[in-house]
Amino acid sequence: QVQLVESGGGLVQPGGSLRLSCAGSGQIFNNYVMGWYRQAPGKQRELVATITGGGITNSADSVKGRFSISRDNAENTMTLQIDSLKPDDTAVYYCNARWSIFNYWGQGTQVTVSS
Repeated sequence: QVQLVESGGGLVQPGGSLRLSCAGSGQIFNNYVMGWYRQAPGKQRELVATITGGGITNSADSVKGRFSISRDNAENTMTLQIDSLKPDDTAVYYCNARWSIFNYWGQGTQVTVSS
């Protein structure tokens, strides 16, 4: 069973930066797509960014230019560098790894952007 653990969330002022990390245990092969999703209070969970084992990325329009996703396949590690944070970025951020019928989620890390 694959386990994913997020870290790096916290409280930050608008315009600040955070780096979120996802550490995986168990084998996550490079055919898995990994990504970050977020869920704000009262809203559906939404895509933030994804990255393939080969390093191909995509991201939501709302975060382009501010969020950068990266991945280390050998270490089962994924990061999300977040700059120029806005109050609308406030959410629980979840790490995800999926391929075909396999779909794993972390427990989430809270990001709060407030003055």
